[in-house]
Amino acid sequence: MISYLEFEKPVAALEARIAELRQTAQGGDIDISSEIRRLESKSAELLASTYKALTPWQKTQVARHPSRPHFKDYVEKIFTDFMPLGGDRLFGEDQAIVGGFAKLDGRRVMLIGHEKGNDTQSRIRHNFGMGKPEGYRKAIRLMEMASRFGLPVVTLVDTSGAFPGVEAEERGQAEAIARSTEACLALGVPMVATIVGEGGSGGAVALASAERVLMLEHAVYSVISPEGCASILWRTAERAADAAEAMKVTAQDLLSLGVIDRIVREPVGGAHRDPEATCALLGKAIGEELDALVGKPAAELRQLRAERFLRIGA
Repeated sequence: MISYLEFEKPVAALEARIAELRQTAQGGDIDISSEIRRLESKSAELLASTYKALTPWQKTQVARHPSRPHFKDYVEKIFTDFMPLGGDRLFGEDQAIVGGFAKLDGRRVMLIGHEKGNDTQSRIRHNFGMGKPEGYRKAIRLMEMASRFGLPVVTLVDTSGAFPGVEAEERGQAEAIARSTEACLALGVPMVATIVGEGGSGGAVALASAERVLMLEHAVYSVISPEGCASILWRTAERAADAAEAMKVTAQDLLSLGVIDRIVREPVGGAHRDPEATCALLGKAIGEELDALVGKPAAELRQLRAERFLRIGA
């Protein structure tokens, strides 16, 4: 079953009517196939027009959709031979950030990303994708390993932000995030990062400081959540929609500002409506970016990263 967002209610009503007519057609003698086709066409048009005119706040809701593909979905549908590697060799294992060796259409890569989980139990286990210091230190370890073996690094970013709990602060959350960002910038191998859902604050930047940064069409990327921004500026989270508009969180805004390099198209209605097609499009885009970077010397890759970040806001 599709979980409909608030702004999708007109589409939900049409699709519910189509389902009723199909059920009626199965047990009746009247041919209503033409009416079903008419409503299906109307529903498809309404869905397309709705998603063509999404506001930044609506895109934020799409990026957070509970059925949106997560790290494990992309691993299953895009990558092969995934061998997860755990632990930071300092404190323990953080399941919010997952990583390991993998293959993308025959290319050997180091794959790292946030995993939010897809039900209550798995979301708790993965801490809703909010990484702790040991998660970012694990990412550093894997990036350094990738450099030693000459493997490109691919990251899939999907987090509302790094975990803000007291225990994370006690174990050096800010330092771990800073060092992970530094590790990205210092890599001597190609790095391609993709914002696949939410890209929240330093928790996202720590895995996205690459020479090529991609975003799915309805993903969002910002220094703080719209609710958090609204709470600071207007003392109420109810103005999150205004904050999202002002913050320029969408892929389209960020491409025009030079924060990202490429938008990967999603199927009409968002990635959650057709995960298979989304994965195929994303896999193709990442492969193209890796092919464009392969063979470049370490010094040139580091220079590319420095230049892309220094250009932002210039």
